[in-house]
Amino acid sequence: MTADPTPATPRWSSRLSGRNLSRVALTGAAALVFAGLVLLVRMRWLPMESVDRGLAAALNEAVAGHRPAVTALEFVTRLGSHAVLGWLVAIATVLLVVRRRFRLAGYLLVTGAGALILDPALKHAVGRLRPVVEHPVATGGGNSFPSGHALASVIVYGALLLVFAPALSRRARRPVTVAVAVLIVAIGCTRLALGVHFLSDVIGAWCLGVVWLGITTYAFELHRRETGHRVTRPLAEGLEPEAAADLKPAGPAVDAEVVRARLAIAGSAVAWVLVFGVLCAMGIPLARYHHGNGDILGDHTIPHWFAAHRTPVLNDVSYLGGQAGNTHMILAVGLVAGAVALAAIRRWRPVIFLLVTMFGELSLFLTSAAFVDRERPDVPHLDGRLPTSSFPSGHVAATILLYAAIAVLALPRIRQWWRWLFVAAAVLMPLWVAGSRMYRGMHHPTDVLGSLILAAGWLAAMVYFVRPNCDVRADGHRPPADTPAKIAARTG
Repeated sequence: MTADPTPATPRWSSRLSGRNLSRVALTGAAALVFAGLVLLVRMRWLPMESVDRGLAAALNEAVAGHRPAVTALEFVTRLGSHAVLGWLVAIATVLLVVRRRFRLAGYLLVTGAGALILDPALKHAVGRLRPVVEHPVATGGGNSFPSGHALASVIVYGALLLVFAPALSRRARRPVTVAVAVLIVAIGCTRLALGVHFLSDVIGAWCLGVVWLGITTYAFELHRRETGHRVTRPLAEGLEPEAAADLKPAGPAVDAEVVRARLAIAGSAVAWVLVFGVLCAMGIPLARYHHGNGDILGDHTIPHWFAAHRTPVLNDVSYLGGQAGNTHMILAVGLVAGAVALAAIRRWRPVIFLLVTMFGELSLFLTSAAFVDRERPDVPHLDGRLPTSSFPSGHVAATILLYAAIAVLALPRIRQWWRWLFVAAAVLMPLWVAGSRMYRGMHHPTDVLGSLILAAGWLAAMVYFVRPNCDVRADGHRPPADTPAKIAARTG
């Protein structure tokens, strides 16, 4: 017998070409449209310029003077900013790394990096100026083509959808896909309505985003093929359908002791009012006592002693301490902690615990500060004038609650020695922030005491009502899942 000189075509090859034909066509068409727009923009083709500038003027006339509409447009457009999208990529990457889905994490980082590289490079290469409208309502930095918000939103939201699609049920995938598409279109339209981009800028960005997503997705599929995995349909199944179990949070525990949402809501509301009452009862007399500059607990002596012993080195150390407790750093650490908690524990309760704890702190701080209205120490303020009053310290309260909440979640679940690092952070970080804020002349010692009362009262209430560790036994392991027989026996 003679061997057939023509090798058999692998079955995956025909399936791959058939499934990807439409995607290849879409990517190619998007690339052609983008290339044509670049050429027309560089040539300043008059018909396109006329449409672009006419639409920009018409939208500016419709939006200018309507502040609520401008506010709504600014909110939507912010969802396509590099800051918001960067945090989404960072949180998703942390979640994927914790779940050991390193290939998906790499895909997300590489794909997201494309937006950071392509946008400024093409803006510089094309050199198109932004629209000039009669009544500007927003400003944008750099050149106009392509729209960075439109490009980044296509890339990042599209990549997130491809990565996490396996975690969605078949019924949910279509509406979620439609919702992502609507969001991307809405972000692009806000760039037009705010008068910071032309129509061709947004269309070009969308096309370029589709091209980049197509390239990175195809490269991911080739890598899967080389490692022996089956060919998938990314738009229908996601990039790695076998990752579904790792991407989904664990199901809620079926236990009557756990399901007490109404009690948690009512109890949290009562706790909030009680903590607020204690803060006002303590803070209002302090604010009225010699305009907040009495010497109760060293309120006068300690800030003046710090001010008299300032040095350049201590100024820098205290600046870092103050930044460690500001809103941006607290938000950053909280988001990362929430992503790690969701990925490692795979339950929503710890994430809800973190969210409710930090939101409660923020609302208690802002409300009590407005009611108390205490003046800051009468020493030079290294951080300048701030819009909130001195009592209580929001930096200190947020730092205490954030790191204490992380320790509450970590201690029962980690049995190794390094779990005590979370306790050390919960003690040392607030001390650093509190010392820095008093050193810089921003708070009295009693302001710090008020923050401690706020944090202790609110954290105790959240631990009791939310019960973030209800799924962990004393030995650090989860209890066995309820069987249908046990559930039936309990419910009669």
